[in-house]
Amino acid sequence: MKLTTPTASTLDALVGLWLELAHDQRAHGSHLRVTENESRIRESLSQRLVVGGVRLARVDDDPVGFTTFYPEQGAFKQDHARGIIENLYVTERHRGNGIGTALLEAAVDSLHEGGADRIALDVLAANERARAFYRDHGFEPHRIEMERRP
Repeated sequence: MKLTTPTASTLDALVGLWLELAHDQRAHGSHLRVTENESRIRESLSQRLVVGGVRLARVDDDPVGFTTFYPEQGAFKQDHARGIIENLYVTERHRGNGIGTALLEAAVDSLHEGGADRIALDVLAANERARAFYRDHGFEPHRIEMERRP
């Protein structure tokens, strides 16, 4: 397995992985529509490739996972400088082999090097496997989003 900082030539692979992520998250209650967001995620990932904050995992040169991350820049002053992990995904076939851990550590290390002293991420409440993964890596609940249906 090899982690790289992707370039524009890998944009299609990144978009494909994001679409898989969005599809998988639907099973855990995500409201994101998959194909309807393809052009928006292509634009967003294109921008990320320019400013940084993307890592791509490859096995035998095949893209098998990615993460996107950035320093939080909110309108309000806070006690801590936070880094945000926006996405972390590994294809189902390659899960359980340390790829997710390597991607997570790469994002955390980069954010810490950029000055973050706290790292935050969102995980769907119904995604028990992801919640356990993040707990195993030292993440704990900080804020809980609640939702009500009419």
